[in-house]
Amino acid sequence: MLPRHLKPLIPFPVLFMEDSERILIVADLHIGWEMSLTDRGLYIPSQVHKLQTKLLQIVKEYEPSRLVFLGDIKQAIARTSMEEWRVVPKFFEELQRHVEDIVVILGNHDGDLEPLTPSTIKILPSTGFVIGNNPRIGLFHGHAWPSPEVLSSEILVMGHIHPVVWFRDRLGLWTVQQVWVKTACSGEKLARAYLKYLNIQDRREPREVLKQTVGVRFGNPKLIIVPAFNDLVGGISVNRLEKRLMGPMLHSRGVDMEGAEVYLLDGTYLGTIEQLQTRLTASSQD
Repeated sequence: MLPRHLKPLIPFPVLFMEDSERILIVADLHIGWEMSLTDRGLYIPSQVHKLQTKLLQIVKEYEPSRLVFLGDIKQAIARTSMEEWRVVPKFFEELQRHVEDIVVILGNHDGDLEPLTPSTIKILPSTGFVIGNNPRIGLFHGHAWPSPEVLSSEILVMGHIHPVVWFRDRLGLWTVQQVWVKTACSGEKLARAYLKYLNIQDRREPREVLKQTVGVRFGNPKLIIVPAFNDLVGGISVNRLEKRLMGPMLHSRGVDMEGAEVYLLDGTYLGTIEQLQTRLTASSQD
């Protein structure tokens, strides 16, 4: 169960926290994604205006005091495209007319993002940060390990993998839908994997070793994976559970991916990933 003050904003791929402050949490805009297709001979008009309009609609309706981006604001990784230089600054300038406090956690696509953003935008490393108290909520992108402080939170929130589910209809046609993923984590397994990441070998109970090493103790957090705000960028199919690009935490065996609950953007519960995988296997054999 999640606390009442933390909920998805149906039917949007946005998480909303309303406690002492009102916070909107958004993941994976991938501004400039269309330009990456141009080199392959595919032309799609810029989608940044559509993204901005949708986000501003949500901002105006819910009037957040803070807006948090879970990384991958832009698309280009090794370099910044001319399109990104043109549209990303304007994108943030318009947002700041409505939300003063904007925070960006860097994703794996966000190299050289800081020169594109106004100086008033807070840029944080991919290790993430913590909001709230009772429960503490750790926010991070997902392509790299978050900080120990984030991992010690009761609830973890990440983006990065753009979770989707594949459906096959009676005619054999496939469709793709964005989904929310919610699951449980094992603090012991996460601690063991994190100690391996730190190259610390110790046969004692891993959470105790980690507490002595970094000063925090891991519990058994819940994990929420936020769908990509840009619905055109594709993603990892949870009913195929593709291993590519999943990030170290999801690879750690400390996250119960098979038992993860999957929900459509309209709130429809689809079952667990294990159940969806079974249905996909059965449908492919029909």
